[in-house]
Amino acid sequence: MKRPDSRYRAAAGWRVAEGALYGVFVVVLCYLVVPSVIVVPMSFSASRFLQFPPPELSLRWYRAYLGTREWTEATWNSIQVATATAVLATGLGTLAALGLRRRFWGRSMVYGLLISPLVIPVIVLSVALYLYFAPLQKLGLPLIGRRIGLILAHTVLAIPFVVVSVSASLKVLDEAMERAAQSLGASPGVAFRRVTFPLIRPGVVAGGLFAFVTSFDEAVAAIFLGGPAARTLPLKMWEGVRLEVDPTLAAVSSLLVGVTIALVAAIEVLRRRSARLAGQ
Repeated sequence: MKRPDSRYRAAAGWRVAEGALYGVFVVVLCYLVVPSVIVVPMSFSASRFLQFPPPELSLRWYRAYLGTREWTEATWNSIQVATATAVLATGLGTLAALGLRRRFWGRSMVYGLLISPLVIPVIVLSVALYLYFAPLQKLGLPLIGRRIGLILAHTVLAIPFVVVSVSASLKVLDEAMERAAQSLGASPGVAFRRVTFPLIRPGVVAGGLFAFVTSFDEAVAAIFLGGPAARTLPLKMWEGVRLEVDPTLAAVSSLLVGVTIALVAAIEVLRRRSARLAGQ
């Protein structure tokens, strides 16, 4: 029989372990977040160089960003590429997730292939896509250096996020509701449009937002497949870092951080809404 004080010692040991775990969590979180946070005050610096803390506050570099044609064109290219990628990846990823609901031989292998871009290094995929697109140039299908080629490459990178998001929504969907709609005379298409899609809409929209963020922040594929007609904002930032360290980069980075945080917050709201719909 254990003595009563042994239970107190065990509880105290658990509290110490829990405190240590939280300490490690805080350290890792700071290691990941602090570099992104520091760039925000640096973007408001009046100095000609990147300096922290800023000696004087100013909107100089935000005005430089908005008043420079190269930066605004790169931003507009990123928005166009990311929007097209989100639309294409959402459509294909949703169809793939719906097809994977059915049991068939090799389903796990197909699912693994669809989400493999999540684990394969982006540079490997970029080189593979470059080698795949290069011979097409000779056949009259110029994809390298064109916006359409970058959209196709980003779609490959974004589809896994849509598949995972929509598949998660489909797992909590009661298929009896679809069967009930079809038993009442609804065709499969009508049942999907009026029953299935409204219930999985949060997952579809969340996957589309993930696809947009993936394309908007991606730089490696843009380096291999981009060009004068497809210079995106991350590619322009990479070129700026190579040639000169312009404080305008801090302003652009701050805007990217803000956009990413806003989209991630929207995804979290959609996730909670999807969970509430699944619980009804």
